[in-house]
Amino acid sequence: MRIDKFLKLSRIIKRRTVAKELADQGRIQVNGKVVKSAAKVGTNDKITIAFGNKTLTVKVLKLADLVKKEEAQDLYEVLAEEYAQ
Repeated sequence: MRIDKFLKLSRIIKRRTVAKELADQGRIQVNGKVVKSAAKVGTNDKITIAFGNKTLTVKVLKLADLVKKEEAQDLYEVLAEEYAQ
């Protein structure tokens, strides 16, 4: 599954276009490597996202094409959430 689609389905990022922009700006890493929006993501991959003053690291637990809002958090596990000073 594409990284931008996963971030939207898991509701980590609200819109796929925003996820695509973040990836194309080099602010998303998968397993320590900077990726573009078309990069593939699989189970057990670690995704690090650099927002403005926040860095979020999550682990992909499972992939799904359709997810209900209540089940979106079951797709990933938050490993770290850091705020810049």
